[in-house]
Order: sequence, then C-alpha cells, then structure tokens
Amino acid sequence: MPRLKTGHISPSTDEDAAINAAIAADSENPEWTAEDFARARPASEVLPPELYAALIAKRPRGRPKTDDAKVFTGIRLDADLLEAFKATGKGWQTRVNAALRQFITEHPLDR
Repeated sequence: MPRLKTGHISPSTDEDAAINAAIAADSENPEWTAEDFARARPASEVLPPELYAALIAKRPRGRPKTDDAKVFTGIRLDADLLEAFKATGKGWQTRVNAALRQFITEHPLDR
C-alpha cells in the first residue's frame, strides 16, 4: 500500500462503498474497463494537429514577469517593528516596502 501524505484521511469502508456505488450508478460517465483502455489512443492521434499543438504549448508558470520585479532578500528587523507591520494585516510586506521608499525619498543617501 502506498504511503499517504501527512494529514490525509482515507475514506472509511462505508464511505468507500458509497463512492464506488455512485461511480457504478453514473451512466453518463461509467468507470473504464480494460477494453476501454485497450481502445484508447493518444490525443496526438485523434485531435487536429493545430489543436493538439495549442494544448501542449509550453506556457510560463506563475505570475507574468514584470519590468520592475521585486528582489527577494532576508533582513533582520526588531521584533516589535515586524509585529507592528504584521498587525496591519495582509499586504504588510508591501507597506514595509512603501515605508522604506518614503524614507529614501525624504532622506536621500549619499551615493
């Protein structure tokens, strides 16, 4: 039996029986048989080439890149300062960024 992920809850015997009964009762989407799997063909064989190409086209994952992307950094802050920003709720990191930007604007650094 494969190992389950932490926090995974398997269905009870009764729940498993109910799930299997619901699968068997679904006439519009029956469970596949060995014959169904034997007749199955890859999408590349049954779809028009342009549709198949569109489906497998590699798209970048995640949020689209921006010209002014933020840079990850680790910084040590006083605990009370960090808690004060976190207490303001979601978006606290953006507010820390804005506070630092305001400081730099008001107190230009010698470069």
